[in-house]
Amino acid sequence: MTMTDTYTRTASHDLLQGLVDLGIDYLFCNLGTDHAPLIEEMAHWRSQGRAFPQLILCPHENTAVHMAGGYAVATGRGQAVLVHVDAGTANAAMGLHNLCRTRIPVLLIAGRAPMSTFDNATGGRDTYVHFIQEPFDQASVVRPYVKWEYNLAWPAMAHEVVSRAGAVMQSDPTGPVYLTLPREVLAAPVDASSIGAYGHQNHLPVKAQGADLAAVQAIADKLMASENPMLVTAYAGRNHEAPALIEKLATLCGMRVCEFNTIYLNIRRDSPYFAGYNPAAFTEQADFGLMVDVDVPWIPKTTRVNPKAYWAQLDVDAIKRDIPMWGFPLNARIEGDSVKLLQQLIAVIEQTASAEFKRKAQARGQVLQQAHQANQQRVAALAGAPGTLNAINPHHLCAALAKQIKPDDVILNEAIRNTMAVFEQIPRELPGSLIGLSGGGLGFSAGTALGIKLAQAQSRVIHFVGDGSFYFSNPSAVYAVARQYGLPILTVLLDNGGWSAVKESTLRMYPQGEAKETNQFASDLGYGTDFAAIAEAAGAHGERLSDPADVAAAHDDDDRRARSGCADALRGAGGLHGEDHGRLRGEVRGLRDEDHVRLRRAVRDADGRPGCRAGGLLRRDLPDEAHEVRGVRGVRDADDLRGPERRTGRGRRRASRSAATGLRRRRWRDGLPGRCRRRERRHAACHGGRTASEP
Repeated sequence: MTMTDTYTRTASHDLLQGLVDLGIDYLFCNLGTDHAPLIEEMAHWRSQGRAFPQLILCPHENTAVHMAGGYAVATGRGQAVLVHVDAGTANAAMGLHNLCRTRIPVLLIAGRAPMSTFDNATGGRDTYVHFIQEPFDQASVVRPYVKWEYNLAWPAMAHEVVSRAGAVMQSDPTGPVYLTLPREVLAAPVDASSIGAYGHQNHLPVKAQGADLAAVQAIADKLMASENPMLVTAYAGRNHEAPALIEKLATLCGMRVCEFNTIYLNIRRDSPYFAGYNPAAFTEQADFGLMVDVDVPWIPKTTRVNPKAYWAQLDVDAIKRDIPMWGFPLNARIEGDSVKLLQQLIAVIEQTASAEFKRKAQARGQVLQQAHQANQQRVAALAGAPGTLNAINPHHLCAALAKQIKPDDVILNEAIRNTMAVFEQIPRELPGSLIGLSGGGLGFSAGTALGIKLAQAQSRVIHFVGDGSFYFSNPSAVYAVARQYGLPILTVLLDNGGWSAVKESTLRMYPQGEAKETNQFASDLGYGTDFAAIAEAAGAHGERLSDPADVAAAHDDDDRRARSGCADALRGAGGLHGEDHGRLRGEVRGLRDEDHVRLRRAVRDADGRPGCRAGGLLRRDLPDEAHEVRGVRGVRDADDLRGPERRTGRGRRRASRSAATGLRRRRWRDGLPGRCRRRERRHAACHGGRTASEP
C-alpha cells in the first residue's frame, strides 16, 4: 500500500488550493510545530507533481514580512507569509506596522496552538510549547495593523476563508490581513462533496474609482482662482501613472509640488515644479493647497499655514481610518483612486481654464523654474566638501555614488538621519525607482529589497540604511536568504554610531537641558563593528570606506573600467559619524549561488588603524570580458588580480593578500593614478615611512 492509497483530503489541502487559486506566487515562511499538517500536505503535492506557491524560508519573521511586502510593491499583487503561533506573530508585528502604513497587501498566516489536550485527536498537543504558546487573544498583537482577522475554526471553510482574505487585502485601500490556523483543523478531513463554498470569482476586491464631476469642478474652480497654489503628496506614486499626472497638473496650473515623508517617487526630481521635501516653507504663503495621497502633510507644531487658504484632499483613504487623530485644514475631501481623480481634475481645468489663468500659470512656472535651479545649486554645494578622515560628508558620498546608479535601479532610502542626503544627491526620474520608509519600524529596507529583487531579477536594488536601522533588519537572516535564493542586493550603510533621531528629539524638547550639557542622550551605539565582515560571513563582498579620498578614487576606478568595456561597478559604502558628517562603512552584497561568482575582500585593514587599508579582490574563475556578479555589475579587470584562485580559509586569505600586494606594486610601478598612491602615502604615515610596496 502506498502513501497515495491512504491519502485523506484535509483542510491543509483546501488551504493550499485556495492560495493557488488566489494567485499567490510565494509563501515566505518561518515554520513551527503547528505547521506539520501543511508540511505533510506540501510533500504529498510535491510527490504528485502538483504546483503550489514556492517556499522562501526566512530565518526571521520580520524578514519574511518585509520580503513579501517588497514583492507586492514590485508586482502589485499581495503575497502570503507563514509564521509560528504567537511568538512568530509577535516577531512579524513590526513588519506589519510598516505594511499597514504603506498600504501593502500581504496575507499573514499564523499557526495556533492545538486546542485538544487529553484525547487522541490528530494534531493535538504533544509538546511543552503547545501549552505556553496559547495566549488569550493572539490576534491582539497585530490587530492595529490589519484590515481583517480570522481564525479557521471549521476545516471545510479553508478555501473560502483564503478567498475572503484575498478580497479584503486587495481592496482599496490595500493592506495586510491576518489568518490563524489551529493544528487540529489543518489536519481534519474534509468531505469534498459537502463543501458549498464560494470560489474566488465570488470574492472580488473592490477598487477605488473617480468622483462626482461636480465635486471635482468645485476644487478646480478654487485652484484656477488661486495666485499661489501648492500640492503635497507622499505615496501617490504607488501607482506608476501618478507621477506624470502630478507633473501635468503642476505644469497646467503653475503649481509647486512638495513631498513630505516620501514613500514613493511622486514626481521627477528634475521637474521645475518639484519644490523639495519641506512643505512648511510654502504653506504660509499658499492660498490653495491640494493634498494627494499623503498621511501627514506637515508637522502642525512647527508649520504656519495661511488661514485664508483653501485646502482640498484627494486620497484613497481620505478619513485616515487607521490614524486615531488626524487634524489638518480641509475644505473639500474626495476619496478615490488618485490617478482617476487627477485625470478628472486635469480634464476639467483643460476644458474651463481661461486665457488669463493660463498666462498666470505660465508666469508662475518661470518663477518655479528659477527656484528649482537655485535649489540645484544648493544641493551641489552641499556635496562639494568631501569631509575628513573618519568623517565623510554624506552628501559628497551620495553624489559620487549617483554617478554609478542607473535610472532603472531601485533605491530604498532608510538612511534616517541622512535621508535628505540620499534624496537630494541621488535624484530619481522613473516611477517605481524610489521607496522610502512609511512607518516607524526600522529595518524595513533590507527585506523589502530582497522581495523587489525576487520580483525584478533584472533590476539592481540598492538600499541605504543607517547603522541603527541595520541592526533592526536582522542582517544575518537577510544575508542567509540572499545567498540561499540567489538574490543579490547592494547595501550602503551610513554609520553615525547610534540613533541620532533620539538625540535630536531630546534637543527639540530640551534645547538647553541637562542632556545637552552632559552630552548624554542614551543613543550611542559606539563604533568598531565591522559591518563589511558581517556581509562577508554570508559569502558577500564587503568594503569599508573611512577616507573621503577613496570615494572619488572608487568612482574613478569604476569609470575607467566602464570606459574600457567593463560594466560599471557600484561600490557599497556606509557609515556617517558626527553632526553633519560621518564615518563611512559599508558592504556590497554580491552573493553567490552555483551559477555565479563569489567575490570577497582580499585584504583587511593592515593593522586596524584608520587609512591603512589594503585593496583588491580575489579573482575566481573570471573571464576577461565584463562579468555580472550577483547583481553587482562589473569587476576588476582580469589582470588586476592574480594568484591562486581556489583556496579556502586562511590559505585563500593569504593568497588574496599576496595578490593585492602585487596589484599595488604593479600600479605603483606603472604610475597608475589616484587610489594606490593615496594608500601608499597613508601606509607610509602609519608605518614609519615604509610604503606598502616596500618589504
